[in-house]
Amino acid sequence: MKYNNIKGSFILLTAAFLWGMAFVAQGLLAESVPPFAINFLRSYIAVIFLLGFIFIRDFKSKIPLFPKEKPDRKKLLTTGLFCGIAMWAATNLQQFGIGLYPKGVPSEARAGFLTALYVILVPAAMIFFKRRVHITVWLAVIISIVGIYILCASEGFSGIYLSDILIILSAVAFTTQILIVDMLGADLDGVKLSLLQFFVCGTISLLTSLILEQNTFTLSGVIDGILPLLYLGIVSSGIAYTLQIVGQKYANPAIASIVMSLESVFAALGGLMFGKTLAPHEIIGCSIMFAAIIIAQISDFLPKKVKA
Repeated sequence: MKYNNIKGSFILLTAAFLWGMAFVAQGLLAESVPPFAINFLRSYIAVIFLLGFIFIRDFKSKIPLFPKEKPDRKKLLTTGLFCGIAMWAATNLQQFGIGLYPKGVPSEARAGFLTALYVILVPAAMIFFKRRVHITVWLAVIISIVGIYILCASEGFSGIYLSDILIILSAVAFTTQILIVDMLGADLDGVKLSLLQFFVCGTISLLTSLILEQNTFTLSGVIDGILPLLYLGIVSSGIAYTLQIVGQKYANPAIASIVMSLESVFAALGGLMFGKTLAPHEIIGCSIMFAAIIIAQISDFLPKKVKA
């Protein structure tokens, strides 16, 4: 079991690194491709990748793409639809936020840590479903608010960008997507559910792009951003998601959530690799928010009697 935890943690650490670097790719793409277009392209690339993965995985066993039983098929399609809508909101709010940061602002670090708020919001949201929430979660919420203030508003409200607000809203949307999976998708094929949610997200993003981005979406922009786009579609959405599924089969759930939260740290490091620097108050704010993310997971390590 110990070996499995180490193996699973290493796989999840790789996924977290790939997700963290995705913030750099999103920042680079924002210079040449509008937000809705980015997300329909990366989503459809992910769909193609996952279709190939499913074909190779299920080829010998001849498992159909969708369940034969109508109730099972309906549940998969319905859950995929709801997850896709939530992901459409989350990814586009995040992309708009990253693209709107002024030049010189460490967008990768800010976006990475603000997005990671879902790690706190998910357990906090359990109160609405009449599930007990450990006191450490509420402590993490308070600490994260302090971290957000220092990161975004320690120099006054002029230090708060519209981008910060959009990315916090994207964290709420990611929370919604995670809760949908928790409530409806526990017994579903994770890769097929991911395929459907990317298809729905990509289709809605395509429609909104056709309506709102006709004057800003160009083929030359896509060509200029083809490498970060392929990274987002294949590596971040396709490979990293597959690694998450595999890694979570080995690692303890509490350990898994902490390892995956390192995505925010890798996002900050990715920005530093591309010449972005953090001001002292931004370093402090990010550190406090990361501490809140870790504290939110403490209850998973406590005995059940203590948790109650």
